[in-house]
Amino acid sequence: KDYSGAFACQGRSVEWTRETRSKIQMVFQDPFSSLNPRLKVGTAIAGPMIYHGLTRNAAESEPLVAELLEQVGLQKETADRYPFEFSGGQRQRIVMARALASKPKLIVCDESVASLDVQIQAQVLNLLRDLQESHGFSCLFISHDLAVIRFISDRIGVLEKGVIVEEGPTQKVLDQPEHLYTRQLVQAVYG
Repeated sequence: KDYSGAFACQGRSVEWTRETRSKIQMVFQDPFSSLNPRLKVGTAIAGPMIYHGLTRNAAESEPLVAELLEQVGLQKETADRYPFEFSGGQRQRIVMARALASKPKLIVCDESVASLDVQIQAQVLNLLRDLQESHGFSCLFISHDLAVIRFISDRIGVLEKGVIVEEGPTQKVLDQPEHLYTRQLVQAVYG
């Protein structure tokens, strides 16, 4: 069967969609359902490399997979294990390595630390900052946790019912909110 139509986006060509996918990657909230339990970690990370033509096969991807695992703070031997063998924080690191595999320009983190305990959240957020600096990607970080937003974001956009009601430097928006909804959010969190 030809599944190319399944990958097209709003009348765009498959090539355009594939190129766009290589530039934008996602890190979701739930690291437990973000990885295919039937695939070894190395296979999951190599997948985007092969799909986007950065490598030709798993063997060619192997040293790059090992490098990415080390960059996210895991041993290269991790590649030969299955997702169920890891904690939530470790899985989120694996998901980050997979997101980096296609050398994206933008990584969208959708509540990517919400399911982790506070100590692990801090480790993952610090890692994300380090990776962003070393790989040079932009990050769109979606969260309801204002403390996390304050720590990780340079700029903030506050949405109310899907509409941006306030936007600007994070510290300014959170310390001097102008919109009523933003003031209510800050008041609810910081009192």
